[in-house]
Amino acid sequence: MKNKINLIAANGMIAAVYAALTILLPFQHEQIQVRVAEALTLLAFFNPLLAPGIVAGCFIANLFSSVNPLLDAVFGTLHSAVALLFIVKFSKKNLFLASLWPTVFSFFIGFMIALEVSFGAGAAIFMRDFAFFTLTVMAGQFVAVSVIGFPLFTLLSKNEKLIELIRRFK
Repeated sequence: MKNKINLIAANGMIAAVYAALTILLPFQHEQIQVRVAEALTLLAFFNPLLAPGIVAGCFIANLFSSVNPLLDAVFGTLHSAVALLFIVKFSKKNLFLASLWPTVFSFFIGFMIALEVSFGAGAAIFMRDFAFFTLTVMAGQFVAVSVIGFPLFTLLSKNEKLIELIRRFK
């Protein structure tokens, strides 16, 4: 019972950190962004039970979106959930591969932004915007998770006590 309470508390803290980083740092809800909090998705590589905290943090942060909070909450949270599922299921022991999944699934967010920007403008404009915004989101995700998160978690993984703490939830 105590371990479940600790797991809930850990997920709550992760959600709070993700949401705070996204809400307080500038340019985290823009059409072109590097959402620094996305580096936290790599926590799920070390312990899948921490994924709900990341998803919850993303959902909360997206409710503060300056563009369309409802669309951002739905598509952004879906993006995080799918990327986390792939991090947990298909990355095995490769942290760099794990860091690529949020980039791969950037089309969820590219679709959402294109929908917001080009709604009613016609299929050709929508497809152009979809391709453009997917590429910009991919670049931002790659920077946040692979360029910032991967080296950070590679360094942190050398601290055995920290990794033991992250993995202790079962």
